[in-house]
Formats: sequence, C-alpha cells, structure tokens
Amino acid sequence: MTTIHNRKDVRILLVGDSGVGKTSLILSLVSEEFPEEVPARAEEITIPPDVTPEKVPTHIVDYSVKEQSEEILLEELEKADVLCVVYAVDDGKSINSITEYWLPLIRSTLGPDHNTPLILVGNKSDQADANSLETVVPIMNDYAEIETCVECSARNLKNISELFFYAQKAVLHPTGPLYNSEDKELKSECKRALSRIFTICDLDNDGVLNDYELNLFQRRCFNAPLQPQALDDVKTVVKKNVPEGVMNNGLTQIGFLFLHTLFIQRGRHETTWTVLRKFGYNDHLKLTSDYLRPRLRVGRGSSTELSHLGYQFLTTLFEKYDQDKDGALSPVELQSMFSTCPIVPWGPDVNMSVETNENGWITLQGYLAQWTLTTLLDVPRTLEYLAYLGYRYIMADHENQLSAIIVTRDRKIDVEKRQTSKTVFQCNVIGPKGVGKTSFLQGLVSRTLDSPNMKPEHLSSYVINTIQVYGQEKYLLLHEIDVGISDELTSEDLACDVACLMYDISDARTFEYAVHNFKTHFERLNVPCLMIAAKSDMHPVRQDHEVQPAQFCSQHNLPPPQTFSSKARPNKDVYTKLATVAAYPRFKGVGLLVEHPSAVWIKDTILGSFFFDNRHMKGIAPQGSSYWLVSGLGIIVVGATGYFLYKYYKSK
Repeated sequence: MTTIHNRKDVRILLVGDSGVGKTSLILSLVSEEFPEEVPARAEEITIPPDVTPEKVPTHIVDYSVKEQSEEILLEELEKADVLCVVYAVDDGKSINSITEYWLPLIRSTLGPDHNTPLILVGNKSDQADANSLETVVPIMNDYAEIETCVECSARNLKNISELFFYAQKAVLHPTGPLYNSEDKELKSECKRALSRIFTICDLDNDGVLNDYELNLFQRRCFNAPLQPQALDDVKTVVKKNVPEGVMNNGLTQIGFLFLHTLFIQRGRHETTWTVLRKFGYNDHLKLTSDYLRPRLRVGRGSSTELSHLGYQFLTTLFEKYDQDKDGALSPVELQSMFSTCPIVPWGPDVNMSVETNENGWITLQGYLAQWTLTTLLDVPRTLEYLAYLGYRYIMADHENQLSAIIVTRDRKIDVEKRQTSKTVFQCNVIGPKGVGKTSFLQGLVSRTLDSPNMKPEHLSSYVINTIQVYGQEKYLLLHEIDVGISDELTSEDLACDVACLMYDISDARTFEYAVHNFKTHFERLNVPCLMIAAKSDMHPVRQDHEVQPAQFCSQHNLPPPQTFSSKARPNKDVYTKLATVAAYPRFKGVGLLVEHPSAVWIKDTILGSFFFDNRHMKGIAPQGSSYWLVSGLGIIVVGATGYFLYKYYKSK
C-alpha cells in the first residue's frame, strides 16, 4: 500500500533520565549491534529516505543531561517533530520522572495543547522479569499527546527498528487529530472530513457505497482494486459490529466511519491518513491551499472560461443532485449539492442572474451559466469550489482542477485578427438611473419586472445566458453600471468585450450621457459599442443634443440605435447583436454584422471569414486571401443564378 504524506523530513528527539540507554538505542539502530563502549551522547544522525519505510529523511537527535544545558534542551524540544521519552523498565525512578519532570516540562515548553506527538520508550526489557505496561498505561490515558508505548532492548536489538518506525509514523500519520482515546471514537473534525469524502464518493447520491463505488474508491486512494472476497469480508465485519453500517448490500456513512475507527484502533491509522491526504487534507485536517487553489497564470488582456471537462464535471454533479429529475435544483437539492463545501457560494441573487423554471429554481442552463459567470469574474473561487465538490476525485485522470479552466489569448490579438475564439463575452450596460438597464438585463433571461418570480430585493447587477452566434453557443454576461454625466467610468467599467450605451427615447436628457461616455472613453478604445434606445414603446422626444441618435451613430461608424422595450416580450435580437459584435471586434462591417448576421454567416461558411464593408459595400477578404478568392464568390453567385433561371424556365 502506498501512503501519502506532505513531510519533507522527520526530526526525532530522545530525552529521559541519565543512564536509561538513549545513546545505546541510537547506536544499536545504526550499527545493528550493541555497543560495548557508549559515549555520553551520540551525535545527530541522518537516515537517508531510501532506507526508511516511509521514504522520508529522518534525523535522530540525542540529549544528554550531563553534557548539555537546559537551554539547549528547550531549543531541541521546539525543533523536534516527535519526542521519545525513554525510561528503564527496571528503574522505578526513571518511570516516575516521566510524570514528575519530563511531561510537565514538555507541556510548559510547547504549551498544554501542543501537537507534537510523544512515544514512551521502555528500554532494558531484557533485564526485567515483569513489563512496565501496567504502570505506563494510566500515564498514556492522562496525556493525550502520547501516541504509543514501546518496550525494547538496545542490548539484544528487540524492537529497535520498530521504535523508530513508530516515531516516524507518529509524525507522518498522527493519531491525535483523528481519534479520542478516552471516548474511543473519531474526533469531530475527522468525522466531518470523512463524511465529506463519503458524499463525494457516493456517485449516485443514494446514501450507500455500492461495490462499484467502493472499488473506485480503493483504486483512487490505494491504486489497487478490492477483491470480491475482501469486499464481502469488509461488509461482514461492519454489519456484525454496526448493523446499520450496511444497507442494500452497500456501505453506509455510519459503516464507512466505523471502518476508519477500526483501522485506528488496530494501529493502522496510516490507512485513514492515506485517504484524507488523497482528498487534500493536511495534519490539522484542513484542506491545503495548493489543493484548493492551484496556481493559475492569467495574463493581462486574457480571461478565464470553463473547459469541456469543467462543464462535463458540473453537468454530472447537477444530474447527481437533481433527485426528482425535473431539470432544476430545488433549494433543498442545491443545499445538498454544496454540503461538501464550507458554505453555499451563491446567495439568493443567483435566481435573478440566470435562467430559472416556473418555480424560480435554477435550471441546468442557469446553473452552468452561473459557474461561467464565476469563472470569468472570480476564477480562484471556481477552482476552490471545484476542489470542495470533488473534481480531483471524479476527474482522476487530471492532476488538479486546472484542466477545468481555459485561459483565453490576449484581447489585443483578437482585435488584430478581428475575431476571437472566446465563448464568454462581457457586456457593460452603461447609463443613468431610470433608463431601463435592469429591465434590459432581465430580458436576457426572458423575465420582465412584473414576472411572477421577480424579487426586486434580490436583483443582481449581473445577468448571464447563452446566445447563438452564427450557429455557435456563446455566453453573454450583462453588467449594469449606473453613471451620471459628471461621473467618470473606472478601468473596471471599461474592461469589457462590448459596451452597451443606453438612453431613454422618452427622456430628452439621457442621450447626452451615452454621447459623453462614448466620446470620453470608448471612441479611443478598441471596444465595440452599441447604442440601445430603451422604452421604445413610449413616445419618442427630440434629444437634447445637437446631433440626434441615428445621425450620431452614422457619423461615428456605429450601428444604428437598437430599440428595446420591457413592456412587450423581450427582443432577443438585440442580445444576439451584442454577442455578434463582441465576437468580431474591430470588424469593418460591424453595421452589417448587426443588421444582417445571417448573410454574413453564409459568406463565412462558403469562403471562411469573408465579409462586406457596410460603408462602401466593398468585399474585404481576410489577410492572405487573393483576388481569386473574391472572384470565386462572383462565379458561385453567377452560376447559382443561372441554374435557378434554368430550372424556372424548364418548369414553364
């Protein structure tokens, strides 16, 4: 069995009264024979990793009362990973010193709640008829930090290698964080960690680990399957001791916890630690920062999206917790999904940010959209929650959750190429209060402000949904930004793939806001813009600006203003146009993209990114295309026209 640990080395300190045999124990281990001449103190010894059971470098430090000061002792106590308190089994005085001097000294130096494990070592077992365990066991019960007691003999080499193995094991696989020896049960932190692991491994969410799930768990944690007989033996032992530990021929959570209790009681706590560390826990039963947030570099101008593997995992998770298979997560199902996490990462505003069903519950499409939003705006949070939800276990072929993330190329390159491979576009919806931005955002998910599930107190400044752009599914994220004529947009307000400048056609003052923001910020940036004429069901008034909206857009090479009304059914075309403009930044024919996306798509299909300039209606081929490519289109059109004319006259 391969064990997992995070230690780079182990430092063992031997303390005890003078003459109990500390130095002899060290020399007997190294030379494999009892030394006839024993110095007052052995020099520090380092055992290389290849000769230790746990494959970790081990430093063994001797302390001599005669040769070293108490100040040195206190320094060594603080540096040690594990303490071996040595006594002579035939010397009652050295046994009394354990409680009268050594243990109080250790607690006063390291603190009463210190985590440094202790091992009581009874040396000279060859010189006593009776063992010392009857005297030592009560001491172990009184001091929780004592891991175990080992009786040994430096003279006849009895249990010498075992002593140092137990010392190593006490550091790498400590019992203290896992088990309460007084109550003889797992500690609450350990129960919580193992219960979370059980939930992740219960792939079908039926409350038991069936044979397939148990075998998968065994392979993931120990790199070996369980034989059928071993599987039956495990369930037999559990059922005999805890009848409710086995149900429907599977292992329940109670049975799972009992098994680990049994491992620890039988001295096999490395088995439990192997499982815990496989799921990212450190010695304090906390998930490590490396496990939760593997390092991800995102360059300036790049963004983060979910990969195919990320969506695959999240879809599997949704299906696991959608118990009634209605295609939506009820509040109870959502709470159950995040039971393996410290808190539910989404507040009540999530139901106002994404698509929901008639009950106001998040659908699969809305669920994936919310994860897409989180990944774009706060990718460390996505990485963290993927870890909590068990991504590394389910997607075991991948080292960590970075395989769930795609880092897009720098937006400057997209602008140069005039198209992008991104699938998530952020649109900042900018305008003064009252122009209809909130209605515009909710329209993206087919909601109006008077919809049955509308909850104004839970409204979010973000709304996200999927949009079809030339037959491809993209995500459009709308971000609402309130801004007055004297307000300045921040760098964050300007960081988007497309800007939506909104004005109210019934309010003569509002277009001036859109003009000001365009001229002040977006005219000099490579961010495409679209003017939205909101409240189009109202009577239009002349705007308080020397140039009216349609003429202004024409003068500045912008698409004409797009109308929107929240009173009627939301106009989905305007969202498609926003996503299309974002997908083709700085494209010369942006007006044609907005007004005739299907026509452009046909030419794109035939010739591979062949577009028309909206101002001059002149063919523009991408860089590297030749005259023959343009001519080819003419030949295709002429040929097609002749063919249809021929079919027409033939039918006559």
